[in-house]
Amino acid sequence: MKFVKNYTTRWHDTDANRTVRPTELLVYMQETSNAHLDSAGHNLDRLRDEHALAFLLSKTKIAIYEPLYFPEEITVETFTAESRAFGFSRFYRILRGDTLIAAADTTWALIDLNSKQLCRSDAFDFGFLHEPAIDIGLPPRFRVPHTDGMELVGKRRIVYSDLDYNMHMNNTRYADMLCDFIPIEDVPKLRGISISYLHEAAFGDELAIYRASADGKYSFRAVNQNNGVCIEAEILLK
Repeated sequence: MKFVKNYTTRWHDTDANRTVRPTELLVYMQETSNAHLDSAGHNLDRLRDEHALAFLLSKTKIAIYEPLYFPEEITVETFTAESRAFGFSRFYRILRGDTLIAAADTTWALIDLNSKQLCRSDAFDFGFLHEPAIDIGLPPRFRVPHTDGMELVGKRRIVYSDLDYNMHMNNTRYADMLCDFIPIEDVPKLRGISISYLHEAAFGDELAIYRASADGKYSFRAVNQNNGVCIEAEILLK
């Protein structure tokens, strides 16, 4: 069953083009799923404090169909879909009236903080009624070239403003970080961002950002100082 929440976009969500940044689109989406959890009596703090459980984002694909500006009234929808094994499927849509602005297809993992083990998707009953999965119009998979064939385009240290409660870079921050490493004139052309989260970037880490570009897309790999791959990603342009 869809859970719906309304927002008014904020001036501080916008970029140099006066459009809402990709990270803020993800923030609106995840604030809505947080409210969905809360409505079922399972907010994130309670999951952590009472059950020693935490959600980690494994994969996200966000499709951007139309620009969003300030101030605009938007509706954000979220719902869960049937999940298997250790992955929890959740979808999002952002609408301005009847106009679809963006949609996301995400896969989450639920981790037991005491054992550090992943929980199966049927191990904890959240009470959600699932909806059918939707096709958001992005490729189901992407492939990042070998690092030897990519260009080192910069370093990125993980600092206070990146952090979440776990002292790791918040998953929503990666989208803006990737946009920092493409030409600024390409940012308004974004039609999709896909990210695989492979290893958490902790406070104080310095990420080496590798990039390749071809055929209207940018491929990325972010590697920490211990040669651990934190994310692999693809940005598609219109």
